[in-house]
Amino acid sequence: MCTCGRFQYEEIPCDHAWAVLKFKSLGPDEFCSNLYTPTIVLKTYGFPIYPLPDKTEWVVPGYIMTDLVLPPEFKRPPGRPRKKARDKSAREMFESKGTNTCSTCGIAGHNRRSCRNQPREV
Repeated sequence: MCTCGRFQYEEIPCDHAWAVLKFKSLGPDEFCSNLYTPTIVLKTYGFPIYPLPDKTEWVVPGYIMTDLVLPPEFKRPPGRPRKKARDKSAREMFESKGTNTCSTCGIAGHNRRSCRNQPREV
């Protein structure tokens, strides 16, 4: 099994599985599906597949020929379309945000307007 899911879905070792197989000195043949063996692939294409005849030679029932197929009705919702938000990476989600630095006293955590360390005018 692999966390990327490609190994389970395609039944061919993904890059992660190749690395593990190479590290453990195992052959990839044991971990590939039998669907990818040359004998099975040749059996897949063993019988002939004939192309469709010309469109004028098709046999279509009359009740299908008389049906009128229309596109689905679509009503656009009112208002401006929503903007698609950008997906943030894991690093962006968990990194700390920047802090304000006061231009008067130079201490981080507040700005000049909320500074309590500024000199008072008498």
